[in-house]
Amino acid sequence: MPAILDVGTKGFVIPEEEYIYSGHSACPGCPTPLALRYTLKALGPRTIMVICASCTGTIVGIMPATCLGIPAVHSAFMAAAATASGIKAGLKAQGDDETTVLSWAGDGGTFDIGLQGLSAAIERDDDILFICNDNEAYMNTGIQRSSATPWGAWTTTTPVGALKSRPKKNIMDIMVAHEIRYAATATVAFPQDLMQKVIKAKKIRGTKFIHLLSPCPTGWRFPTELSVEISRRAVESKVFPLYEVENGEYVITKMPSKEIPVSSYIKLQGRFSGLKDSDITTIQRNTDISWEKLLAKSRVSRKVKRAC
Repeated sequence: MPAILDVGTKGFVIPEEEYIYSGHSACPGCPTPLALRYTLKALGPRTIMVICASCTGTIVGIMPATCLGIPAVHSAFMAAAATASGIKAGLKAQGDDETTVLSWAGDGGTFDIGLQGLSAAIERDDDILFICNDNEAYMNTGIQRSSATPWGAWTTTTPVGALKSRPKKNIMDIMVAHEIRYAATATVAFPQDLMQKVIKAKKIRGTKFIHLLSPCPTGWRFPTELSVEISRRAVESKVFPLYEVENGEYVITKMPSKEIPVSSYIKLQGRFSGLKDSDITTIQRNTDISWEKLLAKSRVSRKVKRAC
């Protein structure tokens, strides 16, 4: 039986075993090592990880160095899902149906160049877990805009005077439209929520998806010690609600404990310093609309479930 660490939350325990070690090359304050630590603790040693071109590809170590205690395969930028699908097929051919194949990609490798491969994997219902480590821009190559970049955000390709003029792509709705078996959102600010979702996903056969918000001190322009706090405020302000969708049923897994305005989230980040008060009011209004839509989907899901 593995050693466990009791965290005192409804009997939830965290394994003591570590699968990411010191020596990674993450920037100061980067939440990705924390996210990897929680995720790999939840999955355990029988895991093979696929990492496409991304910040994580360099964080875990450039060959032959690595800070991971599990096998990892580095894939081409667009091929995180396809590579994972191939590895899973190879394991099944060898009679191994128990090893988890984890595909880890950034927003560029998920929302943009990797979307076609992920879409195909879901359509085939390949038995993989795909986690999008979303820092809302191409951080590894110079903080360029991606389709995950929020409206009004500064990047090196959307400078002040030409800020991002389109909303962030709704990747969760895209996943649900594929009728994926399981999709969820998560942040490192709520580690039990993240780990419980990973554990649930591991038990489900078929394609699973977790959208993990990953605030970037370098690209978002905030002090390195605020990564977890900004993750928390993203949830509490309803900018990034925590929920899951299992076979079409929406469940909000973390209701905001207190009402805080989106300004308390936005004003900590220098990438939004070019916004006017009227712009922040627009973001607040759009956030409220999105939250009401999510509440409605959750209510409809419960009614449908009771009726079945």
